[in-house]
Amino acid sequence: MSQEHAEQSHATTGDGQQYLAKINTQPRSEKELREVARVVFPADKDLDALPLYIDGPINVEGPSSVGADTANQHPDDIISRRSVRIRPGRRVSFGSYFNAFPASYWRRWTVADSVTLRVRTTGAGSLIVYRSNARGVSQRVEDRRVDGSTTCEFELTLAPFGDGGWYWFDLISDEEGMVLDAASWLVPSHGRAVGRVTLGVTTFNRPDYCVNTIKTIARADGLDDVLDELIIVDQGNKLVQDEPDFPEAQEAMGGKLRMIRQGNMGGSGGFARNMYEVVEGRRTPQGIEKSDYVLILDDDILLESEGVLRAAAFADMCHTPSIVGGHMFDMYNKPLLNAYAEVVNPYRFLWGPIDGLGAVDFAERGLRSRPRLHRRWDADYNGWWMCLIPRVVLEDIGLSLPVFIKWDDSEYSLRAKAAGYPTISLPGAAVWHVSWADKDDAVDWQAYFHERNRLIAALLHSPFAKGGRMLRESLTTDTKHVVSMQYYPAKSVLLAIQDVLAGPERLHEMLPTRMPEIRAMKDDYSDARVVKDPAELPPVRRSKPPKTMEAPKSPTKAQLIPWALRTVLKQTLRPVRSMAKEYPEATVAHMDGHWSYLATLDSAIVSNAEGTGASWYRRDPAQVRELMAESVKLHAELLSRWDSLSEQYRAALPEITSVEAWSRTFAENGSEQ
Repeated sequence: MSQEHAEQSHATTGDGQQYLAKINTQPRSEKELREVARVVFPADKDLDALPLYIDGPINVEGPSSVGADTANQHPDDIISRRSVRIRPGRRVSFGSYFNAFPASYWRRWTVADSVTLRVRTTGAGSLIVYRSNARGVSQRVEDRRVDGSTTCEFELTLAPFGDGGWYWFDLISDEEGMVLDAASWLVPSHGRAVGRVTLGVTTFNRPDYCVNTIKTIARADGLDDVLDELIIVDQGNKLVQDEPDFPEAQEAMGGKLRMIRQGNMGGSGGFARNMYEVVEGRRTPQGIEKSDYVLILDDDILLESEGVLRAAAFADMCHTPSIVGGHMFDMYNKPLLNAYAEVVNPYRFLWGPIDGLGAVDFAERGLRSRPRLHRRWDADYNGWWMCLIPRVVLEDIGLSLPVFIKWDDSEYSLRAKAAGYPTISLPGAAVWHVSWADKDDAVDWQAYFHERNRLIAALLHSPFAKGGRMLRESLTTDTKHVVSMQYYPAKSVLLAIQDVLAGPERLHEMLPTRMPEIRAMKDDYSDARVVKDPAELPPVRRSKPPKTMEAPKSPTKAQLIPWALRTVLKQTLRPVRSMAKEYPEATVAHMDGHWSYLATLDSAIVSNAEGTGASWYRRDPAQVRELMAESVKLHAELLSRWDSLSEQYRAALPEITSVEAWSRTFAENGSEQ
């Protein structure tokens, strides 16, 4: 960039009240540009998803009228995936999640130093280009009058976007209306080649979702230009290829669909197979060919196919090989984003969204009304609902941990980060995933994998002595399960610790067997048996009602340990009230089933998270004594052996994640193509 251009980019307004980047928006001399993001609209004209494509009125204080605004947007105004009609006198902003340009991410992670906005319109009106800074302050860059069939180009610097900021544009139609024919964002290619992508899906008994994903990929405009193949690893007994629409979907892929069947080894086993196939390559008449990337996708999703192209283009332009992840929206509440950026708290060794960046509802307020989303947020990891991984990273650090489910995605990014490969959660690349709002996998068979795999990941990557606060939290969580009469997850947690103490050597061996073994234990625990029909459960009866209708208050942090000791002693020594052996003392909605309340009861009917049934929780002093004694013993052993276990797992990591180890596991678990 010239000195004059740089000075313009950092100039301030005359009155000094607000920084304004004075950007030279006239395109430079002819050079090779690569289209990296196209302005798109919902494939099925879905108005519920429209707030992600067209932004509503600005309102930074509270919920805006996005819903009312999109109600005025008729489905017929969406002419195609690329084109939309702006009605007479209307203003439409494309400063939205899918259509604004995340300039700060391109500035930080790629070789791009500028972006060109190209807009084709028909009709008369105004085209206004905006940018924001890291504080979310909007600034007008340039406006142009357009009339008839017009193509406008704006060359926009990325220099001032070090900490955050977006570019976008608005269209304001004159009295006769106008049409956005197409718009796109382009960056100088810098001689970078266009990378080739293999899409990898792993599935277990979701054949309908998978066929829908195949169809979406087959009809996606432009995707064929970068797609080598789509590999679906089917680990279920309701096969994708048995779906009625499968032959049609397969034909539409034009030979780029490959189905692989193998035993159920969970997400880590299925995605490891996708990774393995990319590393090994595919046979062609020209010899072995290998994709540059594997982009893994969950099976229960709706795919915004434009995100695949964006993730691949972004990865092509990164300074260093980088994992590029997509965001997850709620399939049943489409404007609701699960998390904008996720990290692993190193002291607690617990994953989750950065504070304030979880559950972002774009139906309440759009992108321009959310200053916090204009800062660039750097993630530690990205969920494997949509995640692109370069082949060179796979070849350097190995494949997934053999852990079935939970923590495989976050551990992989932590491993990659240690090797110098960042993970970027890229705004504008996303899928819609089956909602987690009605799930509570902390009290079902998955409790085992939450505990075991968190411990393994901490042994591999925790920078703190003895794993920081993790073991204390683990003991606390297990105690809460016990005093809440949740004996099944409590026992599952103890089995998880035992397996961690046994070392990493059996992880591959246990991969196909541990989940069915844990699930089979459910029959031994009434708290794990879900009754669908309420009439099959006994009525609530209690000899003496509680003195207050208010739920007990949870102990504070300072009170927690004394409270836990008193509660465990009471539950161990106090006999169960005689009537509670025959009848539940209360019915408890899932949302009210807090451990501090359940700990006061001797029995209760507790609804499950899905609302499809309930379980009968019954206090058992013998179970409390046995589980708590075992928990204290195992946590003490884990604490004393932490350092040696950490060395053991870290030494084994290259082997258990290697292509060779996974190849043996695939061969032993019914692999067929």
